[in-house]
Amino acid sequence: MNMSGTSGVYAREFDEIGRTIQVGFAGGRVISVSFPAEPPDDAEDDHDLLDRIGAYVDGERDEFPEVALGLTVPTDQRAVLEALRSVPYGEEVTVSRLARLGGFDPDDADDVATVRDALADNPIPLLLPDHRVSGGPHATPSAVRSALRRIEGIDR
Repeated sequence: MNMSGTSGVYAREFDEIGRTIQVGFAGGRVISVSFPAEPPDDAEDDHDLLDRIGAYVDGERDEFPEVALGLTVPTDQRAVLEALRSVPYGEEVTVSRLARLGGFDPDDADDVATVRDALADNPIPLLLPDHRVSGGPHATPSAVRSALRRIEGIDR
């Protein structure tokens, strides 16, 4: 999928999760994912990534590994979110395990706070799958998180 130069906001409703998925692009990189109740009037609904997301919410396994992301977060949170991206489809990790994956000490309160802050402030949920983390805050709304976990077979 070539997203080179793509900029703008794209959104589409997905019945499988009961919400809209809105994706923001800048310079061909995804900079945001959100879940508004309905698509904004100025959003386009025709984009290859939305097609892939549609297949994903229909149950097709996809981890979106080659989708370019434009993260504008502090360096320590970037390490957490990059580690989060490595959590495989259908698997669940704890906050402690994610801390270790990101190179943090799960026994250090400041490191755990960094991990929790990164999860809560995740600008690109779904592509940075915070729904695969148990016991932490999530940028993904609760109902959407539950739907994504069901789709991936995490909550059986």
